[in-house]
Amino acid sequence: MTKKAYTELLERGTSDSIGSDRLMERLLKGDKLRVKLGIDPTSPHLHLGRSIPLLKLKDFQELGHQIVFIVGDFTGVIGDTSDKESERPMLNKEAIEENKKTYLEQVGKLIDLDKVEFKYNSEWLGKLTYHEVGEHADQFSVADFIARDNIRRRLDDGKRVSLREVLYPLMQGYDSVAVKADVEIGGTDQRFNLLAGRKLQEHYQQEPQSILMNPLIPGLDGRKMSSSWGNTINLDDEPADMYGKVMSLRDELIIDYFTFCTRHPLSKIEDMKDKLENGDTHPRDAKMALAYEIVSLYHGDTAAKDAKEAFVKTFQEKEIPTDIEEVKVGKGAPLVEALLGANLISSKSEWRRLVEGGGVHVVDGEDETVTDPNHVINKTTVLKLGKRRFVKITTD
Repeated sequence: MTKKAYTELLERGTSDSIGSDRLMERLLKGDKLRVKLGIDPTSPHLHLGRSIPLLKLKDFQELGHQIVFIVGDFTGVIGDTSDKESERPMLNKEAIEENKKTYLEQVGKLIDLDKVEFKYNSEWLGKLTYHEVGEHADQFSVADFIARDNIRRRLDDGKRVSLREVLYPLMQGYDSVAVKADVEIGGTDQRFNLLAGRKLQEHYQQEPQSILMNPLIPGLDGRKMSSSWGNTINLDDEPADMYGKVMSLRDELIIDYFTFCTRHPLSKIEDMKDKLENGDTHPRDAKMALAYEIVSLYHGDTAAKDAKEAFVKTFQEKEIPTDIEEVKVGKGAPLVEALLGANLISSKSEWRRLVEGGGVHVVDGEDETVTDPNHVINKTTVLKLGKRRFVKITTD
């Protein structure tokens, strides 16, 4: 590969980097690199925000480099507060075990699992002694830690910062030592943790890793995409749901999502950007192309075509999908109980919010909005819940 091609590889989906000159030197030299990414299983789902570093792993893997994927089953219990404005509670081991069950399957949607070195950081972090932790901690000062923007804000606001939080960067940093990482990929919010890896590697006489930091993309509500806020497009979302979520994004996010969350050619993305700015392409059409691209990446072309067709029929032609879930209830049953029993809503509070927000419609026949949280079912009915969910309620 040429230097220009490597430059595109390193810069796409990268907001900042450290040691990039050394990294370019090693790439041009033909070194086989160990490229590390760690993710804590604090949620059972990986989302598109996580796809940015995963796609970077895919790029390196396709060039023959060794991918090292760390599932932070130990760090996940402790909790990283790099992007948090309040103390993150510790998770119990049972929650971590449950969350990590499908991580490998989700990661495998983008990278070849047979060529990945998978690690759980409890393998080495769980064996460290107080003496070793003290040795690691000696490489940093308290001033280094509290200089971070979010920690400084919390202290200025009188909020608690636990000593446990101080330990997290040491653990992520030691991960790099344990796997002998040449490159680490992470979000811009991880800067301090990523630098901790370089610091500890130097302490252990390893060459400090190069760092590539990816941007944090907005989610469905405009805030940073985060499982904590529920504003995510998940890698394991069903095709139609994934397509619909992408279509609900703000128009100004189209180009960023194409650039960071797909591997659509950059030249074609630039052409699309020009057409959008000149009014030659409607944002809806560009967004439909984006939705197709993303669904195809995770579910294949056939699923993407079906999702597009279902979206057009449902939202542009106002047709009801044919393959909707059916729930059988007794005549006169409260609608909320039927939906709770089918796990279509998580709680009565969610149901009340949907109803009060005008998000429940009877759509077989005339479109009627359900306004009473105590609505009962007296006949077979097709409902639309929110923007994308349909359910057929069948009475006995």
